[in-house]
Amino acid sequence: MNESLVIELATLPEEGKNFQGELDSALYSLPKHDAQPAGPLYYDLTVQRFEDELLVRGFISSPFKFTCVRDNQEFVRTISIEEFGQSFEIEESSVNLTEALREEVLMAFPSYPTCTEADEPHECKIDDRYLAVDKDPEDGVDEAPQSKSDNRWGALDQLDEFKD
Repeated sequence: MNESLVIELATLPEEGKNFQGELDSALYSLPKHDAQPAGPLYYDLTVQRFEDELLVRGFISSPFKFTCVRDNQEFVRTISIEEFGQSFEIEESSVNLTEALREEVLMAFPSYPTCTEADEPHECKIDDRYLAVDKDPEDGVDEAPQSKSDNRWGALDQLDEFKD
């Protein structure tokens, strides 16, 4: 397993070359409270040079542990980019693709990850009392419990009584 993917232009054939392999999941270095990699970044790329540009196309994927926004349970989902494509300006004798691959995977993260999007989907188990705020009372869900804290706006609610 490699730590980076560097394309050496001196050894790159004119017709291009296929690169396959894995990059170590340490490349993500995400905060603890965020999604965490559950395996390496897999890649299958075709790299070709066109004058001062390097064209990279192919497939990349990486599994991650997400936390469901509905029931707070962890699940694994593989982020896959079937048609990765990017062009890099050639400035040196080699081009490091690692950061570009990393960013592409991170940009494909779901905004609101749920258990139903897992590699092995399962139903989100939500406690009914948390649905009370959003549900119609006719659905059989009890109303949300009233806050026991100081109700500073209560005085404004009483102003409606004095309108007449």
